[in-house]
Amino acid sequence: MSTDSTLEQRLEKIKLTRRIRWVTYALLAVAFAAAFYGSLLLINFSVGDLVNQLPTFVDRLQRYTPNWEFIGEANLFRESGITLAIGFAGTVMGVPLALLLGVLGSGRVMPFPFNFLFRTIMGISRAIPALIWFLIFVPLAGLSAVTATIAVAVSTIGNLGRLFTDELEEVKTGPIEAMETTGASQSQTVIFGMLSQVKTSFIAWTLYIFEVNVRQAVTLGLLGGGGIGYIIQARQGMRAYGDMMAGIVVVLVLIVLVEMASQQLRSYLRDDEEADGLVALVLGLPQRMAESVLK
Repeated sequence: MSTDSTLEQRLEKIKLTRRIRWVTYALLAVAFAAAFYGSLLLINFSVGDLVNQLPTFVDRLQRYTPNWEFIGEANLFRESGITLAIGFAGTVMGVPLALLLGVLGSGRVMPFPFNFLFRTIMGISRAIPALIWFLIFVPLAGLSAVTATIAVAVSTIGNLGRLFTDELEEVKTGPIEAMETTGASQSQTVIFGMLSQVKTSFIAWTLYIFEVNVRQAVTLGLLGGGGIGYIIQARQGMRAYGDMMAGIVVVLVLIVLVEMASQQLRSYLRDDEEADGLVALVLGLPQRMAESVLK
């Protein structure tokens, strides 16, 4: 009887656990639905209004035919080069501080609460969007590509630094302990015992952030930060929608090329190819791009 009683108690406990789990799921579902509905009310979302505006939207789309001649007239490829330069320069400027703060923000390098201080700095940089940083630095360099580059750099510090910190938290302890037993200093342990393990990941994350920064550079151009984004905004303001669409097409090409190149470089790093394979990777990039488009 005692055995049967014990089994019954376990079964009842399992049933009770399942009931609690399903009730929890139901409450979470209700909370999710309420949050979604509340969000729609807060933004004044109305399906009826969208349906009423649909004819106007369709009429506008008919005027969104790209003006291909505008690409050459406005030298949009040069403007897209400026956008690319903003993303690249901002990334390069932000990497050193991102690396420094990322290392100092790791609990394996700096003890609490000192590492929390550096994490807070990265958190502030990351919490404020690049658009807001751009507005903050307008009095410093005006509505220009320089301001956009500074904004991208500051944003990079927080975004990339946090990724660096997370990678350092996951490093293996074996190499670190081996370095410590040999009498290595803390700086030597960090460089040769920790950073050596994550250098590939660091480069891969930097390439990813570079992709993000190029897209941010386009957005900052809409606010006056120069480059292709500025041209798109100017033509939209003049209701020259064909010119605007031509600029959007150029942006699409730019983003696709940047992401394809970044993806190929990251694939090279993940495959851990030999160093002399990098030359073949760069020289063969046009062919791989063409193959990707034809697939």
